[in-house]
Amino acid sequence: MPRLLVTPLSSLPEALKTHAPTHLVSLLSPEHMIGTPDGFPAAGHLRIGVNDIIDPAAGTAPPLRRHIEDLLTFSRTWDARSPMVIHCWAGISRSMASAFTILCDRLGPDREIEIARAIRQRAPHAQPNRLLVQHADDALGRGGRMIAALNSMGPPVVVEEGVTTAFPLVGL
Repeated sequence: MPRLLVTPLSSLPEALKTHAPTHLVSLLSPEHMIGTPDGFPAAGHLRIGVNDIIDPAAGTAPPLRRHIEDLLTFSRTWDARSPMVIHCWAGISRSMASAFTILCDRLGPDREIEIARAIRQRAPHAQPNRLLVQHADDALGRGGRMIAALNSMGPPVVVEEGVTTAFPLVGL
């Protein structure tokens, strides 16, 4: 079944073993970026060195528009026959923003609220990084609908680390 899997870094080895993805996205701060896991094809691994901040002035390595453009370019090479795994440190913010971006791109415009609510239902802990989503909204020409969709999700359940969560491309 075509699906995205979002996981924290600590669950990445198990996700790779269990789900046999063809594509992997790592969103970690530059100083904590991992190499491509042993046995995984390097061409199938996108590494985005970005900190989990929402104010570009608040720190180093903030999410930039080019990060979203890289993510969209990479995700459009995925044929969805096997899963794509997306991870960040905790599986809560950067990876959830990336999954939201890919789902909005794949499922098309005017489904942003439906997608955001499906994310909330499947991942009560999700708190997509708003700066990444803002860049995605701009890149996809959504006119603020992706940010508005985040506002419709309601507050997350606060956890230190998320759990591996699947998002199907059909039947959200």
